[in-house]
Amino acid sequence: MKAVVLIFTLMFLSTSSVYEFKLTSIDGQGFSLAQFKGKKVLIVNTASKCGFTPQYAELQKLADQYKGKLVVVGFPANNFANQEPAENLEIKSFCQKNFGVTFPLSAKISVKGVDIDPLFAYLTSASNPDFTGEIKWNFEKFLIDENGKLIRRYRSNVTPLSPEITKEL
Repeated sequence: MKAVVLIFTLMFLSTSSVYEFKLTSIDGQGFSLAQFKGKKVLIVNTASKCGFTPQYAELQKLADQYKGKLVVVGFPANNFANQEPAENLEIKSFCQKNFGVTFPLSAKISVKGVDIDPLFAYLTSASNPDFTGEIKWNFEKFLIDENGKLIRRYRSNVTPLSPEITKEL
C-alpha cells in the first residue's frame, strides 16, 4: 500500500493544477475541470445512502447562490459502508429527483485505496493549510481556486453553506 501511495505522490509532484486531470461525467462523457478556469470549484465525494446525503440540497443551493463564480462538482464513490451501490444513471436520477441537483456529477469513482482515482490521489496528497491524507468519509470537500489550485479542505461535517466555506467565496 505504501508503494502505491509513493507512486501516486511521485506522479503528482509535477502536476500543477486540477485542470490536468481527465474525467468522465455521470453520463459517460469526457470532461475536464479546465472548463471551469476563472471560477472556484468545490469538489465533493458523495454517496446516496449516507447520513450526510442531505448535503446534496445545500450543495445545489450553494451552486445556485454563487453561480458565475463557483462550480460544485460531485464525485459519487462507494468507498464507505456500501453507501453508493447504485450505477451512474440511477445515481443521477436519485440526485435530480430528491435534491434537484443540476451541478455536474462525475461517473462513480474510488476516492481511496489501491484503485483511487488520480484526481483524488492528487487532492489528498497536495499540501494545503487544513490537512492532507486519506479521505475519512463521504462528503469531504475540496475548494479549488480560479487557477486550479487546492486552497482548502473540509471534513464531512462542514456543511456546504457553512461560513467556513462561504467566507472563501
